[in-house]
Amino acid sequence: MIINRRDAIRLTAASLGGMAALSSSGVSVAEDTSPNSATIEVLHPRARVPLSFIIDDSTCLVNMGHFCMPQFAHAWPERDVYKQPWRDWPREIPDQFVREFGEWCAQHDVKGKYSIVPYPACVGWLDRTLPGWSRQDLDQSLALVRDLMMPNWDIHPEMITHTRVIDLKTGRPMAEVNAGTMENSYPQTDISTDHLTEYLAYALRILKNCGLHCDGITTPGGFGNRVKDKLSVAAGQAVRDVYGSELPHYFKYVKTGDESTEPQLEFDGDKVLSNLTMNVPAGTGDWFGSWEGSKVSQPDLYCSADATSGRMVDLIERGQPAVMLCHWPGMYCNGTKTGFEAFKRVVESLASRFGNETLWMKVSEIARYWAAKKLTVLTRHDAGTIAIEAPLACKDFTISVDATSITQAPALTHAGKPILLTEVASVSRLKSGTFARADGKLIICLDLAKGASRLALV
Repeated sequence: MIINRRDAIRLTAASLGGMAALSSSGVSVAEDTSPNSATIEVLHPRARVPLSFIIDDSTCLVNMGHFCMPQFAHAWPERDVYKQPWRDWPREIPDQFVREFGEWCAQHDVKGKYSIVPYPACVGWLDRTLPGWSRQDLDQSLALVRDLMMPNWDIHPEMITHTRVIDLKTGRPMAEVNAGTMENSYPQTDISTDHLTEYLAYALRILKNCGLHCDGITTPGGFGNRVKDKLSVAAGQAVRDVYGSELPHYFKYVKTGDESTEPQLEFDGDKVLSNLTMNVPAGTGDWFGSWEGSKVSQPDLYCSADATSGRMVDLIERGQPAVMLCHWPGMYCNGTKTGFEAFKRVVESLASRFGNETLWMKVSEIARYWAAKKLTVLTRHDAGTIAIEAPLACKDFTISVDATSITQAPALTHAGKPILLTEVASVSRLKSGTFARADGKLIICLDLAKGASRLALV
């Protein structure tokens, strides 16, 4: 079969990601020196580079740029960045804009993470009341997040307030106002894993009261910088305690330059699933309207109009997860929506060149795929059979095997039941339950079932 240019690019990128993971993926291959022995590679989902969009500082109704600015200025009076004219900015980012944004993203398959700060800038509790807005306003705003955003976006608390540290015994902000009592730089001294877990769980419970599901958390600013070794443990424990999630994750880090943007598996003690938390980084800076919504967007830093340059282009061409970062006020830009317009141009430019080579995913989906890639054991018993042992179910799990002597369709079984796999004409058409032949390889995409499965190749 002749492989086209786009499939060649896709397979090269996916193979780079797959090969990088093989040394620690748990993939094992029984010894087989026959001429027909198959080499197994785990590729990216559907042999495409994952894309995602991380949105920080979002919440219901409250414009965090407006309400955070004076509180940051109180804690850090020497910083010029906090002396901006926040009184001139709107106090609300209206639900009409959330709907406009969410519907546009749904139409263009954009997925990612959307923060909901539970007690935004100490304005009010989302599970109780939000002074300045009616209870109906708040209920409708939460319903919009549940109905429009949650299907395509992970919901994270971004701590409790994103400004003042809360005394968990009283539910009130700490009396003193300084760097040590602001969440962006908390804690200033070492604290126990238990206390950190309790703080995260406090935020999660508020969102659970609102009917929002969370599989992860986001840290605001420098939160947890002094206790990084405890953060993944606390995040995992808090998310499991409050939601019973199988695979918690968190967002804190931004990777630059040549640093890998692949999610990291972080274990608390023994390397078992119940101790695993996924660390999913972003791969860009915030080059839209920034956290306060007052900056001029620089979309070309993400992707040029012709998609030939920019950080997202670099990551895609490297075969690395390409995760964009922004802050919600920087989408709205105090009513001008210039950040949103710049974002739309970036998405459309990426689609124009890489639409068949990339796949928009929620952060939790990227986390799960990398966990499955690392932990699933693929054992070749002979040239024609691959045994699969998966501790996690995973959508769009994609593998590549040498297919020079494979003429029949592969046959997948799980729990004794056959699962139909159908052939598609090219790698670009892969989806779960299909396979394609390309450049002497068989590329198989399946919904990986938890437990034991068997893939027969002849």
